[in-house]
Formats: sequence, C-alpha cells, structure tokens
Amino acid sequence: MIFWQSPQARVRYPERSVVPASTAAGLSGLEIIVDTREKDGYDFAYQPVRLVRHRLACGDYGVVHDGRLVAAVERKSLPDLAGSLANHRLEYALAELAALPRAAVVIEEDYGQLFALEHSREARIADRLARLQVRYQSVPIIFLGTRGLAQEWIYRFLGAARQWVVDELAAGSHIDGQPGNRALRSAPAAYSASESSVRRWAYTVGLPQPEKGPIRPEVWAAWRRTHPRG
Repeated sequence: MIFWQSPQARVRYPERSVVPASTAAGLSGLEIIVDTREKDGYDFAYQPVRLVRHRLACGDYGVVHDGRLVAAVERKSLPDLAGSLANHRLEYALAELAALPRAAVVIEEDYGQLFALEHSREARIADRLARLQVRYQSVPIIFLGTRGLAQEWIYRFLGAARQWVVDELAAGSHIDGQPGNRALRSAPAAYSASESSVRRWAYTVGLPQPEKGPIRPEVWAAWRRTHPRG
C-alpha cells in the first residue's frame, strides 16, 4: 500500500527532529550497502552505521547476508519519481525489488505534492503509481515528507530487516536443521554484474538486448538464476 503523511504530521516532525533515541532493532553496528550509482545519498550521521559502497543488484540501500541481498530500499525525490514513472524505470525497479525477501520505495515528499507538479498531468502520475503498487504489492511505496524522515525510516527498516534475517535463520535451524526459510535461500546475489556483462551473456543464450535502454527484468532474473553469486 502507499503511505503518506498529513500536513499536521509534517509540522510535528520537521527535518532536524529525527535524531533517533535508540538504535534500530538494538543493533549497534548495522552495515548498510550503498549503491555506487547513488548520488547525494544519506550519510546516516546520527546513526551507528557502517556504510559500504558497492553496486547493488537493485535498490539504493541494502543489507546483505551470506552474499545475498535480503532487503533493499529505493530512494526517490519527487522529480525523480515523476520521471521514472514516465519512462518506466520505476516499474523495472519494482520488478527487481519484488524478488527480494523485503523491500520498499521511499519518496522524500508528501503524497499531496504529486498534484502540484508542473508540466505534468498530475492525476495520470497518481494513477500510474497506484497501478504499480497494486501490481507489486509486496513492495510498499512510502511518502515521508522530508529527506531527514526518509533517512530515518530507511535506517529503521533495514535494521529491522537485518534482525529478521538473524531470527529467521535461528528459527529455521531449530525447526528442520536447515539455515533460514525459502525466501532467504532464494534471495538474489547482492552485487550486480556490469550491464555490459549481462548483455553479452544474454546474446550468447539467445536473449539479445539493445545496446541502449534498460535491461528487461526477466533477463536480469535469468542472469541471476544462472549466476547465483554473480
């Protein structure tokens, strides 16, 4: 579902009011992977976080276990959201995020600002977003009003996801002697191959891709099935 804040909530939680009172899920040294393509990203200056830059399989921020991406968040500003809806990049991103055990998309703005965009048919943008949320219902799209609130939410979400992995692995080993549940075992490899490598591979197996434009989600999925650590 799509979440947003009311104007009253935005007043109650201004940009600099998000310094956490406690660590996420009690983790004192959460490692967050930041995609190398992420520009002007979060520094998590107020949180006990270790940032590692690497090209992620999908998303802008993620947590990794045993080489697999178990949770990720895609960050969007409002103009980026509008652009990615128009050129279908958001649909590709949601398709990839939906393959993860846990994922979300965070927007650094109030939902109401969708209807204040210039040079756009605002209702059409809102309709496209709603259709994508229905299609990819496992990946919530959350409007958080400010950059500070978005950073705080991502920190808490990834911390909770990392603790969930630990709990699931412990529960799985007690139940059947096997580490983790099916969702964790099927999580994709954390780090993405270069697009040129995937295009070359797709050509050799009869799935040619154009030299320009995004690689189709089903081709990425096929690559990851045949290169589980690639």
